[in-house]
Amino acid sequence: MKKFLKIVGIILLIFIAILIAVPFVLESKIDAIVQNYADENLDADLSFDDVSLSLISSFPSAEVSVENLKIVNRAPFKGETLATAKALSFEMPIGELFKGSDEPLVVNEIIADELLLTLKTNKNGTTNYDIVKQDEDASTVSESEEQSSGFSFDIQNYELNNSAFTYIDEGSNTSLYATEINHNGKGIFSGEVSELDTKTEAKISMSVDSTQYLSNNSIKLDALIGMDLEQNKYTFKENKGFINALPLEFEGFVQMVEEGQQIDITFKNPESSFKDFLAVIPESYAKNIENVNTTGNFTVNGVIKGLVSEETIPTLDINMKSDNASFKYPDLPKSVRNIMIDASVKNTTGNADDTYVDLDQLDFKIDEDVFKSEAHIKNLTGNMLVSANLDGVLNLANITKAYPIELENQLSGILKGKLNTSFDMDAIETNAYQRIKNNGSVSVTGFVFSSEDIVNPIQINKANLTFKPGTVSLNSFDAQTGKSDFSATGTINNLLGFLLSDKKLQGSFNVNSNTFAISDFMVEDESASETSNKTTSDSESLKIPDFLDCTITANAKNVIYDNLNLKNVKGQLSIKDQNANLSNMTTDLFNGQLGISGNVNTKEAKPKFDMKLAMQQFDISQSFKDLEMLQVLAPIAKVVQGKLNSTIDVSGLLDENFSPDLTTISGNALAEILTSNVDVSKSPLLSGLDSKLDFIDFNQLQKDIKTKLSFENGQVSVKPFTIKYKDIPIEVSGSHSFSNAMSYSAVLQVPAKYLGSDVNRLIGQINDAEVNKVSIPITANIGGTFSSPSISTDLTSGVSSLTKQLVEIQKQKLVGKGKDKINDLLGNVLGGNNSTKTDSTTVKTDSTKKDHKDAIKEGVGNVLGGILNGKKKKNDKNTQDSTKKD
Repeated sequence: MKKFLKIVGIILLIFIAILIAVPFVLESKIDAIVQNYADENLDADLSFDDVSLSLISSFPSAEVSVENLKIVNRAPFKGETLATAKALSFEMPIGELFKGSDEPLVVNEIIADELLLTLKTNKNGTTNYDIVKQDEDASTVSESEEQSSGFSFDIQNYELNNSAFTYIDEGSNTSLYATEINHNGKGIFSGEVSELDTKTEAKISMSVDSTQYLSNNSIKLDALIGMDLEQNKYTFKENKGFINALPLEFEGFVQMVEEGQQIDITFKNPESSFKDFLAVIPESYAKNIENVNTTGNFTVNGVIKGLVSEETIPTLDINMKSDNASFKYPDLPKSVRNIMIDASVKNTTGNADDTYVDLDQLDFKIDEDVFKSEAHIKNLTGNMLVSANLDGVLNLANITKAYPIELENQLSGILKGKLNTSFDMDAIETNAYQRIKNNGSVSVTGFVFSSEDIVNPIQINKANLTFKPGTVSLNSFDAQTGKSDFSATGTINNLLGFLLSDKKLQGSFNVNSNTFAISDFMVEDESASETSNKTTSDSESLKIPDFLDCTITANAKNVIYDNLNLKNVKGQLSIKDQNANLSNMTTDLFNGQLGISGNVNTKEAKPKFDMKLAMQQFDISQSFKDLEMLQVLAPIAKVVQGKLNSTIDVSGLLDENFSPDLTTISGNALAEILTSNVDVSKSPLLSGLDSKLDFIDFNQLQKDIKTKLSFENGQVSVKPFTIKYKDIPIEVSGSHSFSNAMSYSAVLQVPAKYLGSDVNRLIGQINDAEVNKVSIPITANIGGTFSSPSISTDLTSGVSSLTKQLVEIQKQKLVGKGKDKINDLLGNVLGGNNSTKTDSTTVKTDSTKKDHKDAIKEGVGNVLGGILNGKKKKNDKNTQDSTKKD
């Protein structure tokens, strides 16, 4: 006995050693088989990380595992992934491992972990899963040869674990997504007639032509499927499935035919509790349905029968009904009662366009509010036709008190409506208003509206709309948000297009407001707490809502914009594509009136504007104090008291506060300043000029000034303009930067009479009216900044000019007179004696004449030099008695 046991033990050890050793010998063979099969039979690229073989864990079968399998398409889907699997294992008899590479392998079990499969059909009808190569010599290959290549499946068990499936048909705009798939089946495929016992769990989403029919719905299916492989017919036996928590029993068959699939399936819910209806609603919305108290019944049944092909669909007869039902969630205070549902989906022809939905009745009651409705939808896959009737009252606050729906913002308000409508979707898309038939009225009171496109919630105190074919009349609208209040009337052209499609809200409105704060709409209120109802980011707050395509005629008593308070704002605003055009806009501002036209565009990353501004009778000191743009255009004007008339064309970008970014603005301006007073002491520039040119009192400059200027790239250029001090014209021109760096010149034409008593005595000696017209051009060059100016004057050129003018006048005056007269006059004027006397007669030589001319120039120069280079007292009223200060 001991010998027998010893022999058995030795045999077992040898057998175990063989099982351990065989995989190392055969793994390379399996790797080659798989790769060769792919290369010979697949029009796609197959790759994997590793292939392993185990004989022990699966004994008496062999298990082959493939890690990180990947199949990538070739043209026309080049580079797209058809399938991936984290792990793929095959179980087969051990004897299959010793077959030649040209012999078929029999596989009993397949298990796939995290299989991701994407099936796609492009607009040309080409599929990405048709990857099996066509054998050109297939017609000459015998049946035995055909069976001798590749794999043979005799599957007793298969599994899909945590997998996903995607199907996309670009031609019909259909998509199907299945996630969290866990599926297993047991059966034998090799027989002509067999059965497959399967269990499936998944979450399904499906949309057709942009319409979402399923949205992450949970699906469960326990199915016993009879398979007739010869007839390609699959019969459902003893089947029970779940859509979310709704149980369904179904039977029938699906048969593959040359034209497509022949379907004949009937289904019904095995119970009749209204809780089954709530089970249809996605679990994320229904929540804790097992604890809900319900009354009343609910039934659903249907028949799907016919051919699925490129031209046809099965006929449909699906019905859903509930009578006098109710439900109440245990944690909510309200219940929904008197629920009546009568709905059906039908198709009697097999033509997809003939599918229609009848919601003959959907009524319910919350508290004492009764809501009734019905709707009929035809031509689901084409130009959808819709007709509906709504009649009832609904307290919106009760929705969340009766049903556990999670909303971003709490609903409130009373909705009352009686409306019937009839339209087709193409009419909405193309704004064919004549085919949109609306009749009735809807009113809302106490409603709060929030959106990503606005900063603060809008509280609608009341709104009343009347529906007529083609238009919706806004009879009244009273609302407030933040500090703002506004009321409106008007018309809406495409309310259904806005609500049911991606159309913009089109219409025209008359808006009135007592207080309208721009910050309530465009930027977050800085005083708001952390619990602000703001629904958009700060950067998005600067966007004009994209859904608006309307014209607004505005009349606001008080508009608050940044630090400005605009009174009596009137005008028209057209909004489209995030662009606002202003026309005929007027407002009272700075004790004057401002006219505005132009546009603001917020479509780009940074908002931009292009405006024409007309200012009438602005208070200068107040406007230059509060408007930063005026401060940089003409900073010196802040010391002026009076009125401003100006027209400004300006464009640029807006900053995060929706104010002009001064570094980007450009344009031009025409300004008229009506001055009542100038405070020189407040301006270093004027004080500096006053000290250099003390014969001018800058407090008594000309009252009215007109000038033109242009600005761009942070630089203001002032075109030459002339102002006067008494009879002294002053021409000013130059430029300054927005940082107040100046480069200006002021040219003063100064009459000689302002230059002191010595010059006036010289003029008196000449005694000619022409002398009174003589003036000196004095140029003041101004640099530095407005707060710290640098000023220089060109007096030398003025002296030289005056000298030449006086000499010329005197020379012309003395032409033809005796030389003694000339000598006497010049001697008296200059106080010198450059003549030679002979016999009581003054004889003047040529050299003396030349000396006299030089003496005139020198004498006049000394006089003017003393006057202009020294300090003078202010000229008196007649300027004749002024004296020169040394």
